[in-house]
Amino acid sequence: MASLFRITSNNIFKPSSRSFTTAAQKQVASKSEPNTHFKITLRRSAIALGERKKETLIALGLHRRMQTVYHVHSPEAAGKILKVKELVEIENVPAKAVRSQSEQRMERKASRGYQVQGTKLGGLAWENS
Repeated sequence: MASLFRITSNNIFKPSSRSFTTAAQKQVASKSEPNTHFKITLRRSAIALGERKKETLIALGLHRRMQTVYHVHSPEAAGKILKVKELVEIENVPAKAVRSQSEQRMERKASRGYQVQGTKLGGLAWENS
């Protein structure tokens, strides 16, 4: 069977098929900054699972499906992730990719569809104080 990767002179694995190109580009691009955080997204519900699994999800900060949290690489976080590995999706990200809950909300929020240029009132009474 032919190998999916070939080793170049720099000891970097390069994909030999086109399907792996984007994954390899992400890997090479992320080499400039070290991955210091886990990006954890809850993909499956824990309704029918035991209390220990549910408590582990709560300890990770996951309360609902498709919710994303960030944790620093640590043995404690890694152990919690291993307990619920079937339910979550994990990605290693650098520190600059970490988003707070409010930043994530603003990224998802749709634009208003209009922009206020000015008002005839010149502002509201409670805004002037």
